[in-house]
Amino acid sequence: MWRSRLYAPSGDEVAVAAAAEGAVDLAGLFPVLWTTGDPKTLYAQLLVDDKGIGAPVVLIPMNTPNLARSDGRSVSFPAQSARAKTYAGVRAWVDRQVVMTTSLGDIRFRMRPDKAPNTVTSFVDLVEGGYYTDIIFHRIIGARAGRAPFMAQVGDPTGTGSGGPGRFIDLEPSDLPHDFGVLSMARTGNPDTNGGQVFVCFSREGTSFLDTQYCSFAQAVEGADVITALETVETDDMDFPADPPVLQSAKTIPAPPFGTEDAPLERPAAVTER
Repeated sequence: MWRSRLYAPSGDEVAVAAAAEGAVDLAGLFPVLWTTGDPKTLYAQLLVDDKGIGAPVVLIPMNTPNLARSDGRSVSFPAQSARAKTYAGVRAWVDRQVVMTTSLGDIRFRMRPDKAPNTVTSFVDLVEGGYYTDIIFHRIIGARAGRAPFMAQVGDPTGTGSGGPGRFIDLEPSDLPHDFGVLSMARTGNPDTNGGQVFVCFSREGTSFLDTQYCSFAQAVEGADVITALETVETDDMDFPADPPVLQSAKTIPAPPFGTEDAPLERPAAVTER
């Protein structure tokens, strides 16, 4: 039996409908997509005999964005009134993961469009366009006296820390905690300067202060050894690596069926004990 199920990111089932081969009218199958008063990101998954088949379709509501405000020290997102928030429909996006091939090995990331949809789609667009090809990790901050391991930054084709893809997107209010293996967008002091530079977090202790201030949008599900290897790269006093690791390429692959994703990586105990 073929069925389509609609899931909340939490895994809760929102709706179910019969499915058949061929084109699918999701709005017809799932009226909740256009009748709800508070649209949220949902996942549509095809099941055959109750087994998920293929990557889910991410249904991203096209809501009026909530823009960040900065006082020069921190960023906040003022609450939107119902009148200021317009729901214009749904953007359908086939879920995928991203594999970064580095000179130290591969890291596979699960995208989190439920946390930061515009950031995810912008990042994936850069990946699929070949932007992340032969770019060095230009800034690495591992463990230091009195400070937990921080992060490794990449995404500037010039290798100086000042370059980017020639475009910015607004900061999104992601509530995904910064932690080991989380991928987040780098920016300047202006919250809306998110471009192509990203950073991989080394520890919760070293990155928790970034929560809600920077846009976290993906979680590593494979490649813990590569992340810990990045952490131990020697750098100068300006955090520039003596022998910079290279992000050789990045590619997208289909995400697994909803509910079968690998768990986010945890920081290895052996590294914690150093």
